[in-house]
Amino acid sequence: MTFPDDVPRLTDGVVTLRAHHRGDVPATFEQGTDPTSQRWTTVPVPYTLAHAESFVTELVPSGWARGQWAFAVEVLDDGTPRFCGTVELRYDGDGRAEIAYGAHPWARGRGIVLRALTLLLDWGFEVQGLQTVVWWANVGNWASRRTAWRLGFAHEGTVRGYLPQRGRLLDGWVGSLQRGDPRTPRHDWLTVPVITGRHVRLRPFAERDVPRIVEACSDERTSHWVSQVPRPYTATEARAWLEDQRGHLATGSAVTWAVADLRTDLCLGAVDAFGIVPRREAEVGFWVHPDARGHGVAREACGLALDHCFAAYDGGGLGLTRVRIRSAEGNHASRHVIAACGCTLVGRERRALQLGDGTLVDVLCYDVLREERG
Repeated sequence: MTFPDDVPRLTDGVVTLRAHHRGDVPATFEQGTDPTSQRWTTVPVPYTLAHAESFVTELVPSGWARGQWAFAVEVLDDGTPRFCGTVELRYDGDGRAEIAYGAHPWARGRGIVLRALTLLLDWGFEVQGLQTVVWWANVGNWASRRTAWRLGFAHEGTVRGYLPQRGRLLDGWVGSLQRGDPRTPRHDWLTVPVITGRHVRLRPFAERDVPRIVEACSDERTSHWVSQVPRPYTATEARAWLEDQRGHLATGSAVTWAVADLRTDLCLGAVDAFGIVPRREAEVGFWVHPDARGHGVAREACGLALDHCFAAYDGGGLGLTRVRIRSAEGNHASRHVIAACGCTLVGRERRALQLGDGTLVDVLCYDVLREERG
């Protein structure tokens, strides 16, 4: 295919995909010097006007001859055409291609890229006869992952040390979309709602909570009952744990709240709903900072979390019918909280939990049904 003669003009009435032209150089330069673009893409750093000119007038045109189908994204801004970035399919032969995209800072958060990629995928599948499109992103690029999720890509996992960027090999997320797949999300992408109680507020965790997480997870009592907590526990482990919670939200498998003091917003602990089976069931867990124990924090936090679990899905809740909670047999404080939340003892898993000192203990299994919460 030759540039620009074979580059089609695609539009949905709002967003247009077209061939690049020299007039795109200034906006391409702005995009290439943007810190977000430099963090997540392979643009040269520092990025110069010469790089932008080379991309628009040399790399893109020559790419079309090699099966790298790059389109400029354009919308009307107060009646004036505005360059919004580049979307691309890189053909790998045998009906396979890789999708790539980068947005100008002005275009982010406006739904423009999603529309552009929908046009691109329609063209790729229907006109170019693609069977499978693969998406890659550096681990941590949540904006790209959320866009791929909205387009219907299946998240296939993480490949370690695979994506090159300026002399390094970075861990990469990979996903796939096939020709006949629905172009809609495959599962929920959860959010962390703010829930206010009488004395505590459930809210998303923030960077400012890291010291409190470290203190709580370094506590001897916590590490005894929660044996999977690393030792020693540092800010590095805390930040990794917080990043894991973002991953659970993205897969719809768990939601984790910071339990904060209603007056000071100080982090007092954590409560989560995990192992979520959509519209059916989940398990709730919790921990409390040492200086917050004995003040009813865990009981109120668990009650608020349970209310959210059972709240109607179309009203913002999880819409579950059953919630499970487990506790080591000897953890009397935890069992007291569970009983206070109206849960029923339904079973025992023998020698199912290894404590911090290496001993194996029985786990008591509780549950509560939606109708039992009132």
